[in-house]
Amino acid sequence: MNSIRLKVALVAGAVALAGLAVAGPAAAATPAAPARAAESVQAQQPAVPVDFVDLAATPLVADGAPHDVTVTYRNDTSSDRTVAPQLLVESPDAGPFLTPEDLVVEQRTAHGCWRPVPTASQTGTLFTDLTTAQRTLHPGEKLTQVYRITVVDADAQGTVQPRIALY
Repeated sequence: MNSIRLKVALVAGAVALAGLAVAGPAAAATPAAPARAAESVQAQQPAVPVDFVDLAATPLVADGAPHDVTVTYRNDTSSDRTVAPQLLVESPDAGPFLTPEDLVVEQRTAHGCWRPVPTASQTGTLFTDLTTAQRTLHPGEKLTQVYRITVVDADAQGTVQPRIALY
């Protein structure tokens, strides 16, 4: 019984080696699929900002009422520029740190309606996503975005810091 198992194992090993020998030159002649996959993933990754323009900060008002924040940027360069507005809501270093549930952020659409803007949190700072806010501004064009912030946690403390990411 053991000799049969040994023979089967040897035959299986020989078949596997023969398959590798036959596939070897064919595999070497074709480009590796992982290289193409890596190129595809790299092409899909969003651009990374190279700089930020900080705009005037305002205190976070925790009165339960909506407060408008306007973000404006003008492309004063001679070429197209990709930009993205972002709101940072920074809480005090000593706490309490804010969570996305502490406030509601909305953006005014071109039709005058308000749409919710999700926020994320990192080390006590709430922020709006840059990748979904990217725009290309031609030379001389101006970007104006109006946001509405409503604090739903009366104990929330912090500062609203608008900025523009430059790509």
